[in-house]
Amino acid sequence: MRSAGSTVAKRYRAAATLLLALAGCASSPQFDQLMDARDGGGIGYSASRELEQVAFYPQSAYQCGPAALATLLTTAGRDVKPDDLVDAVYVPAKQGSLQVEMLAAARQQQVIPIMVEPRLEALLAAVDAGSPVLVMQNLGVDLIPRWHYAVVVGYDLEAGDIVLRSGETRRRVSSLRVFERTWQRSDYWGFVALPPGELPTFIPQQRYLVALADFLQQGEAEAAVAAAQAGVRRWPANVPLQMMLAEAYAAASAAQAAVSVYRDILLQDERYAPAHNNLAMLLFRQGQRQEALVHARRAVALGGRHAAEYQRTLEQVSGRR
Repeated sequence: MRSAGSTVAKRYRAAATLLLALAGCASSPQFDQLMDARDGGGIGYSASRELEQVAFYPQSAYQCGPAALATLLTTAGRDVKPDDLVDAVYVPAKQGSLQVEMLAAARQQQVIPIMVEPRLEALLAAVDAGSPVLVMQNLGVDLIPRWHYAVVVGYDLEAGDIVLRSGETRRRVSSLRVFERTWQRSDYWGFVALPPGELPTFIPQQRYLVALADFLQQGEAEAAVAAAQAGVRRWPANVPLQMMLAEAYAAASAAQAAVSVYRDILLQDERYAPAHNNLAMLLFRQGQRQEALVHARRAVALGGRHAAEYQRTLEQVSGRR
C-alpha cells in the first residue's frame, strides 16, 4: 500500500520536472539583443575576455556567499578568506547569505560595493574593464528556488559563453543564454567591489552616488575621503558628490578642507541651502559664530524640505538651544 507521503512526493517531483522543462523554454531577450549588437558591430567592449588571475575559493556546504565574497575582496586587494566572512554573512537558519549582509560585509572590508546595471551588456563591460562581478542566481525556478552566489570572471561572445567562479568549480563555463535566465530570477542582482580612490569608466554616476552614500556611513574616514575625491575628479560639477566630499573631510577631522568645499559649492550656487547649513555648523564649531550666523540664517531663508533642520542649526548657532 502506497503512503500518502510517497504519492505527494511523486507529484511534487513531477511538478518540479515540468517547471524545469518550462524554464528551459524561457526567453533570454538580453542575450538576443547582445548578439544582434555584436553582429552589427555595436558593442563597446571586447568580444571575449577572461580574468584568469582572479582568486578561487571553493565553497563549503551551503556557504557560497562567503566564498564568492572572498573571491571579490581578494581581487580588490583585501587579505581575506571565506572563513573570515562566515560570521558576517552566513545565516545558518537560511543556509545561505542575505544580499544586504553581503554588501555590508564588503564595506566592512573597506571596499565600495557598486551594483551593476541590470543588463548583460553592463556586466560584460565591467569584466572587460578588469572587474569581476559577484552575481546572485536562482538555479532552480521561481516556485522552487535554489539561490546561489558566483563570480563572473569572463565571457566569449563568439561561443556565447560566460565563465564563473562557482561552487566547487574554478572555471565553470555556462551558456550566456542560460545564465541570463538564472540571473534574471534574482532581478539581475550583482555588484563589483572597488578599492576607495579607484573609479573605472564603466561605473555610472548615479550608481556611484548611491554606493558612496552608503560607504560614508560605514567606511573608515580616510577611505571615505579617497572615495569621494575620486567621484569629484570624475564629475566635478556634481554638487551632491561635492557635499559628500565635504562630509567625508569633516568626519576625517579635516574641517578646513570641508569648509573650502562648502565655499566652492556656494560659489557655484549661492542658493544651495544644505551647503549654507553645513557650513554654518562647521564655522560655529571653529568659533566663527558671526559668519556661522550669516549662513544659518541664509539656509532658513531659503527653506526647502530640510527647513526644520536648518531652524535647529540656527537656534544652536544663535545660542537659543
